[in-house]
Amino acid sequence: MHSKEFARLWSKISKDLKLHLETELAPSLTEGQLHVLEVLLGMEKQGAGRMKPSDLLEHLHTTPAAITTLLDRMEKNELIMRQRDEKDRRIVWIIPTEKGYSEHARGLHVRDSFIEAQLDRISSHNQQLLMFLLGKVAN
Repeated sequence: MHSKEFARLWSKISKDLKLHLETELAPSLTEGQLHVLEVLLGMEKQGAGRMKPSDLLEHLHTTPAAITTLLDRMEKNELIMRQRDEKDRRIVWIIPTEKGYSEHARGLHVRDSFIEAQLDRISSHNQQLLMFLLGKVAN
């Protein structure tokens, strides 16, 4: 089987991307924070409305404590703000700030530029084939 080679290559690609993102997003953003902003702004774009910290659980595959820590850091870095619901004070909404919007855009550009540079190593046809095959593996 090719599983050992696939695991090696997947690990290398993941590690390279993670290192690039850590370097290029610092000091104002992390990969995890970019992911939170993607979820928040993606839901907003879909018209799904605001999100509570507990809503992030299904998207981040982590613990409530880890989400709280991540949101604390994001709030301290002015990427988000927490806002109590006007009708039910027990509910806290996560609101992206202007800095959150701009850092999201910057983060996507950093990530997409890196991935495009990697994909540009192969022909357009092979890029399509790679996407098709990865889709088969992922689904």
